[in-house]
Formats: sequence, structure tokens, C-alpha cells
Amino acid sequence: MPHSTTANAAWLKKVRWDENGLVPVIAQEAATGDILMFAWMNRDALARTAELGEAVYWSRSRKKLWHKGEESGHTQKVLEMRLDCDEDVVLLKIEQAGGIACHTGRHSCFYQKFDGDDWQAVEPVLQDPETIYTNKKAP
Repeated sequence: MPHSTTANAAWLKKVRWDENGLVPVIAQEAATGDILMFAWMNRDALARTAELGEAVYWSRSRKKLWHKGEESGHTQKVLEMRLDCDEDVVLLKIEQAGGIACHTGRHSCFYQKFDGDDWQAVEPVLQDPETIYTNKKAP
């Protein structure tokens, strides 16, 4: 999936970045259609994602690029990148290493379902979160 990744590439200029220079990104598992997570990218993260063929996000809390799986081993191989009709949301169709996208050890970050009264966890923990960042690689 290599692309022209210079920060001034025409394809990067087409994206409508917000006032902080970010664009929302949805990671969708290509094989199942499951939405695994939501994150943000800046121009460098999107360029790096295209260059590597693996998801690189912008961590707003750490204020730095975050190569998904750099600590856990749960990398995301990007099979396809799409831009929505307003050109302000990116969709990544990915293969999730280890089947775990969430830091809680679950397949998806969207594991809580509203039951009418409260949010209930409806997806199992696949790996104990305490072991995710000590193993440094997917199971």
C-alpha cells in the first residue's frame, strides 16, 4: 500500500483537518466489518500510515505519534484507506494482529452496550490487560 507520503502530497491536502490539524479515524476489521476503534491522526500520522502499511495514530494525551501495537504487538495492517464524502473522516480497513484492538484486552474498543438503563460489557476479555504491555507481542 505504499503511497507518496511527503507532508505536502496532494492526497494529504485533500483531507479536511480540524482546527487542531487532526482528522478522526475509524479502524474497521476488513474480514468481519467490525468497528474496532476510533482514534485521531495528524498529517504526519496519515502519511506514516500510508508509508508503513500499518496504522499510526496521533496520541492527544501524549502529544506524539503512536504506532498501534508498538508496545502490545497488536499492530493493524492497513489494507485500504478511505475518505468520507465530506473529506473529514478517514476509514481504515485493517487486519488486527492478535485479534485484540483494545487496551482492555478485548477485540473491539466498542465492547459496552446500552441496555436501556446502563452500559454493559458484552465482549469477553481475550487477554488479561496486565499482560498486554509486558509481552510486547501479540499472542
